Amino acid sequence: MSEDGEKDQEKAPKRPSRPVTAAARRERRASTRPAGKAGAAKPDEDNDKTRPAGKAKSEAEKSDSKAKPTPKRDTKTKQASVFKRLSRFIREVWAELRKVIWPTRKQMVTYTAVVLVFVAFMVALVFGLDFAFGKAVGAVFGS
Repeated sequence: MSEDGEKDQEKAPKRPSRPVTAAARRERRASTRPAGKAGAAKPDEDNDKTRPAGKAKSEAEKSDSKAKPTPKRDTKTKQASVFKRLSRFIREVWAELRKVIWPTRKQMVTYTAVVLVFVAFMVALVFGLDFAFGKAVGAVFGS
């Protein structure tokens, strides 16, 4: 390199390198974190500054919130007409079908051939087992 490149490197502030070992990383993390539960300040009951926003309520507000009855849930919303529900269903089905990745013709032929070979194998297996068990039962019970 040239002298200019060396001077640029000398001028750049040196950043601390990343810790290489796991123990060094843990030590670095521990030094940057606040001291956990043991070092945390205990909240003072009279001091509302330690509470999160919206959590501080006076005694009057607490008693007012309990005085209100729970709203009822048995009120049903009006359902849309049958035609609107049917059209919504068809639109949702159409949207889902657009998301499907359809196989190509070559893939479809391959999948069909695999299925037909598997079905032929299973038919032959069941036929063979049926024939074998039939012969065994005939030999045992003498038919």
